[in-house]
Amino acid sequence: MLRKIENISEYLKSHGIKPSYQRIRIFEYLMKTTAHPTVDTIYRALVPEIPTLSKTTVYNTLNLFVENQITHLISIEENEARYDADTSLHGHFKCVSCEKVFDFEIEADQLRYSGPEGSEVREKHIYYKGLCSGCNKIQ
Repeated sequence: MLRKIENISEYLKSHGIKPSYQRIRIFEYLMKTTAHPTVDTIYRALVPEIPTLSKTTVYNTLNLFVENQITHLISIEENEARYDADTSLHGHFKCVSCEKVFDFEIEADQLRYSGPEGSEVREKHIYYKGLCSGCNKIQ
C-alpha cells in the first residue's frame, strides 16, 4: 500500500514543503515504518542521529505533513496521535492488549455514504479495536 518515493527532497518541494534535513529524516522514518509512530517514538528514534532535534520540531513537522496531505494523523484514542505516511485508502486495527496498530485494505466502493444532499466527503477513517492474532493466542 505504501508508495515508493525515490527523491524525498523533491517530493517535499512538490507539496510546498521546504526540505530541511530534519524534515527529510522525519519523512524517511515515516516511510520506513508500519508502526504508526507517535511524536515521542519518532523523536526517540531520531535524536541520537540529530542531537539538535526537539519534540516541538517533530510535532510541527508532522503537522506540516498532515496539512500538505503527505501524512495522515491517526486518532484512534483521544489522548494519542499517531502518524502514517501511507495516504492511500485503508483502515486501521488497534490491538487493545499490545497497542500495536495494523493496516488493512478496504475498497472505496465498500464504503457507502448517504449524508446530507450536496455534502462532500473529504476524508474517510475506519478504525477497529480488538485483539491481534498474537495477543489472541495468549488470551
